[in-house]
Amino acid sequence: MDKQRAMEIVSSEVMAHVTHEGKPVYIREVDGQAQTASVYPLGEPEKEQEVPLSSLIEQ
Repeated sequence: MDKQRAMEIVSSEVMAHVTHEGKPVYIREVDGQAQTASVYPLGEPEKEQEVPLSSLIEQ
């Protein structure tokens, strides 16, 4: 996923269907400089992790 699209998803009121390693995730924040995003599996905010934007796929 590119940085611009990830930032659009974060600021949108509509939930986008995004996966990381095949699992649906919520994107909480994007670090455009590092090209990473803070994400967590849906319903599991305690499992938040920093992942490369390139590993996120919008369905």
